[in-house]
Amino acid sequence: MLFWIVAALLTFGACVSVLLPFMRHTPAAAPDSAFDLMIYKDQLAEVERDHARGLIGRAEAEQARNEIARRILKADQTKDEIAGRTGAAGRWLAMIAVLSVPLVSWGVYAATGSPDQPSQPLEARKQQNPADSPVNDLIARAEAHLQANPRDGNGWEVLAPIYLRIGRANDSVTAYRNAIEYLGSTPQRESGLGEAYVNVADGMISPDAKAAFTRALAAEPKDGKARFYLALGDAQEDRLEEAKAAWRAMQADLPDNSSWKGAATAALAQAGEMQTEQAASTQPNPSAADIDNASSMTAEDRTAMIEGMVASLDAKLKDNPNDQQGWERLIRSYTVLGKPDEARDALERGTAALGNTTREAAALQAFAATVGISEASKQ
Repeated sequence: MLFWIVAALLTFGACVSVLLPFMRHTPAAAPDSAFDLMIYKDQLAEVERDHARGLIGRAEAEQARNEIARRILKADQTKDEIAGRTGAAGRWLAMIAVLSVPLVSWGVYAATGSPDQPSQPLEARKQQNPADSPVNDLIARAEAHLQANPRDGNGWEVLAPIYLRIGRANDSVTAYRNAIEYLGSTPQRESGLGEAYVNVADGMISPDAKAAFTRALAAEPKDGKARFYLALGDAQEDRLEEAKAAWRAMQADLPDNSSWKGAATAALAQAGEMQTEQAASTQPNPSAADIDNASSMTAEDRTAMIEGMVASLDAKLKDNPNDQQGWERLIRSYTVLGKPDEARDALERGTAALGNTTREAAALQAFAATVGISEASKQ
């Protein structure tokens, strides 16, 4: 109620300040007819003087007086009409226009707004029941509390997963680390920290993430989150069979209602699809006859055969450039052949084909680094 009283008074004051100029009576500028009236009166006086001096006759003077009198009446009527139009009517029109602004505004707000709702400044919202607060207000309350109590481990533990869900991965890492520092290490906190690191690295299992998951698994060997992400790290490091074995173990010993069991099942299916694609793009294994022929070749012939196989793989990658494993084999082959420039070229082409900033492109660059090849090293 106090708000509405103050708002009404402010509105009234604003309207009065605008209306004051219209409420004052200020003489309007004289219209053209007023100047004409002065001229006609001078002309009438001039006729009287000419008649008195005998310059014009009585009949001529009377005719001139009648004509000037007619013009005076017409000019006087015009002046009254203009004054009527620009006087009170104009002021009333201006006053109505000014007063209509708050009236229309209040009417629209009453129809479309929420005038019955009390105001809720941030400090007041921090004090209300958390169940009635939106997520951003809850975060603001928690951050304000932690700013005043930075060693409150429970507060950091509550805030850490919330940060992760809303995409603030770096803040989640900080919150988990503080929770571990002030409350101690637990499998849940360590695996949560590892997941936050994974989000910071856009899905890659970084060394920090791997260390956190390893600590979680050491304390709780059945921790589904840690097992899943460590297996994913194996897959990213080209140890797909080890990753599949870990995911199969999760399928076997995790309860059916575990979300990580479902994640392992999905990962196995994706790994199977990847291997099928790889099998379709790889060269068939050499037969015993091929091995015998290769052993009897000269070094030059053997090198030529290997280079032919590498060239064939390179040609296939041009037709199927999304094959990450194929690019890795090509880079390794050029490295073994002692052709680092070709290996770097393959890395550049493979990275571009896989999307430069994608997870697959990052994995390809990480693999190339293990064999001493990087785009940055190109001269």
